[in-house]
Amino acid sequence: MIDSMLLKVLADGKFHSGTSIGEVLGLGRSAIWKQMKALKEYDVEIYSVRGRGYRLPDGLDLLELESLKSKMDKEAWDALEHIELKTFTDSTNLMALRNIRQWRHGALYLTEFQHAGRGRRGRSWQGPLATNLYFSLIWRFSGGAAALEGLSLLVGLSVVQALNRFGVKGVELKWPNDLLYKGKKLAGILLEMQGDASGDISVVIGVGLNVAMSRGSERVKDIDQPWIDLASVHDRKVDRNKLLAVVLSQLISNLVVFSEKGFAAFIEAWHQVHAFQDSEVKLISAHSEIEGVCRGVNEQGALMLERLGEIETHHGGEISVRQV
Repeated sequence: MIDSMLLKVLADGKFHSGTSIGEVLGLGRSAIWKQMKALKEYDVEIYSVRGRGYRLPDGLDLLELESLKSKMDKEAWDALEHIELKTFTDSTNLMALRNIRQWRHGALYLTEFQHAGRGRRGRSWQGPLATNLYFSLIWRFSGGAAALEGLSLLVGLSVVQALNRFGVKGVELKWPNDLLYKGKKLAGILLEMQGDASGDISVVIGVGLNVAMSRGSERVKDIDQPWIDLASVHDRKVDRNKLLAVVLSQLISNLVVFSEKGFAAFIEAWHQVHAFQDSEVKLISAHSEIEGVCRGVNEQGALMLERLGEIETHHGGEISVRQV
C-alpha cells in the first residue's frame, strides 16, 4: 500500500530526492523505489531523474480538511458532526454504512481513491488517484420512507446548482440520478438507507463527480457509457477543495429545506435543468420498453410520461430513460 505521506511530499510537483523522501517516510531507497512503482499503477505520471530524484509533473491537488473548512459555508460546516478522509478505501458509501450505527446524521466520508466504487444497478465507477470527487454524507430524516420521496432528484439538483456557483454552466439532469453535460455522464448519485420505514431513517448520500479523468487510464476503459469530466468543460484548473466545499454547502443547505418542505420546494428548479423535459423518450426496464413524451416529475419524484393523451407515473428502480 502506498504511504499517504508520500503523496503529500510529491504534491507540490517539485523534485524530491530519494534520500529526502526516505527521511520523511522512514524508508530505505529500495522501499522508496517500490512505493514509486506502486504509484504508477494508480495512473500517476512520475518523472525520475538521476541526481535530482522524483517528481510528479502535474503535482497533486489533495483534499485537505482545513482547506475544506475555510471554503465551506459556516452553517454547512457546523452541520457536520463527523468527517473521515482516507487516501484509499473500497467505497465511501461502504465506509458510511460500516459506521452508520455510530454516526446517524451529519457524517461525511471522503477518499482520494476507491477501488470498489459503485453506481446505480450495481455498476462500478472508478477513476485515477486524487483527481475526481468521491464522497458520502449520512443524513437523517424523520417521517419514514415517505419523507424521502424525491431525495435523489434533490441531490442531483444540488450538485447542478453548486456547479453553477462554481462557474460551470449547461449541466443537466437525467432522471433519476445522473448529471449530464452535452449528453455525457459527468456525475452520479447512489442512495442507501437504514432505519425504520415509518420512523427515523438515516440515508447514505453517495456522490461521484468526474473532475479530471485520464482517458489513457486503464480504470476508465471499462466504463460502458459516454462520459465527460470538468477538466474538459471548465476554462481553468479545478481546485478540488473549493469545488467540494461549494457542492457540500449547497447540498446541506438544500437538505435542510427538503427535510421541512419535501421535494415540492425544488420541483420547478429541477424541471429547468431536466435534460429530457417535454421530449420523446423511451423507458426501458427488464421486461418492457415504452415510448412517450416526458412531462417531468411529480412531487414524489416519479417520472411523468404522456402516452395517448394520458399521464402515467413511473418510479425509479430498474428503469432507464433514453431520448428517442
